[in-house]
Amino acid sequence: MTENSERAEVAQQMSHSTSSPNSQSAASTRHDVEHGASTVEGEKGASGTAAEEKDANLVSWDVDADSRNPLAWSTAKRWTILMIVSTCSLCVTCTSSVVSSTFESLESEFRIGHEVAILGLSLFVLGLGIGPLALAPLSEFYGRRPVYLSSFGLFVLLGLPVSFANNPAVFFIFRFLTGVFGSAFLSVAGGTVADLFLPKDMALPMAAYTMSPFLGPILGPLYAGFATYFSTWRWTFWTINIWSFIMWIALLLFVPETFHPTILTTKAKHLRRSTGNADLCSAHELKLREKSIGGTLRANSTKVIQLLILEPMLALLCLWTALLLGILYLFFEAFPIVFRTHGFNLWQTGLSFLGLAVGLILGAFTMPYWAGRYRRAMAENGGQAPPEARLPMAMVAAILNPISLFWFAFTTYPAVHWSVPIVASIPFGAGILFTYSAVFSYTADVWRPVAASALGANSISRSLFACVFPLFATQMYARLGNAGATALLAGLNVLMVPIPFIFAKYGPQLRAKSRYSY
Repeated sequence: MTENSERAEVAQQMSHSTSSPNSQSAASTRHDVEHGASTVEGEKGASGTAAEEKDANLVSWDVDADSRNPLAWSTAKRWTILMIVSTCSLCVTCTSSVVSSTFESLESEFRIGHEVAILGLSLFVLGLGIGPLALAPLSEFYGRRPVYLSSFGLFVLLGLPVSFANNPAVFFIFRFLTGVFGSAFLSVAGGTVADLFLPKDMALPMAAYTMSPFLGPILGPLYAGFATYFSTWRWTFWTINIWSFIMWIALLLFVPETFHPTILTTKAKHLRRSTGNADLCSAHELKLREKSIGGTLRANSTKVIQLLILEPMLALLCLWTALLLGILYLFFEAFPIVFRTHGFNLWQTGLSFLGLAVGLILGAFTMPYWAGRYRRAMAENGGQAPPEARLPMAMVAAILNPISLFWFAFTTYPAVHWSVPIVASIPFGAGILFTYSAVFSYTADVWRPVAASALGANSISRSLFACVFPLFATQMYARLGNAGATALLAGLNVLMVPIPFIFAKYGPQLRAKSRYSY
């Protein structure tokens, strides 16, 4: 589709949404729900006149391609914003794992044990899980840009004490805080993608964004291995500080507000001043009049816990994705143990993560195929595919993950060439991307009315596993051996294999029993 025809389509959609709210397609309604847009429909009948007056004062997009609408921006501008936000996400997640290559230096300088040094990794990841509970609701009130600039600005500033820390307490406290404030790009940025692209065009942009939170942790040890080996652990964090500051400048200069309700609220404020009509308002303003920040934060936290307890389907999906991220972060301890038997030094151990990176990249190249499958499912179901159409990718991942881990497990012996376990990790990298892409989309489809809370439950579960798994990795590999410990992880993944297949076959019946599903 050319850019002009895409803009014409945007204009047509805005015309429909302005003249007849009830005529919105299911796809555009889903798009609105996913990125927080709200609509207000007047009730006709006895109170028709009042409703019409209310609708007349409701600020929406202009019938023509409103230049304020992110969907009407040029392709180059939208992709520039996407790449900056994705790179910020890459920066944050890379920061999470760079510490894994500095453990020996930290132990020596701070005179702490290895288990204590691992807290530098675990506390950061814990912050990534806690932060979204506050930052995601704040973006609903203030928009995405203020949350990005303020939280990432604090991420940059609080990263400085990490680099200059002269005792472990300072180091660990500020690692946790940088995790909290860096988490906006794991909780809010997915909404930015939905702000910028139509649902039918979202597969490639979402794949580009989805890859960054998983590529970052893999690139962290690769970079830090070189930096720490040839310089010092402090220089490793100084370069991260420089990178994050450059990205904050890019956010400031090139990333405007993209959250549609916030833009319409700003438009309503301008119109009230220019016309003198104090009754003009956006649907989002009407929605927020009934909410408070404190109440929203409490409600979101409560809803997350309720969903994990009352929704077995969601709990299983959270367990599966949490296990995978836990294993990924456990590998930051396991890979040095495994490849030490091959005589790898620090920077060579960092290179051993390239297999996972290759798997992620190869998986990303298959996304157009999966997007095509989903479009066909939409066409076969009158434009609204069932949530189960998201699951074929998860089925492939469920098979790939244990196969890759078993392959890795039984090639960790010193007699096996070091390249074999690296190659064995490639399918696991692809499996992680497939699992998360499918589970995130399926979760948003099934629990559409509470999608933000459902994805928040998934985020917290993942972060808890990623926080805890590295803490017992060394002991597990010491007791079970390299092959036995990795085979245990593979066995746990075997238990996860039935999940997507059961949901694909019995999904409609299971969803019918849910109190929160769509």
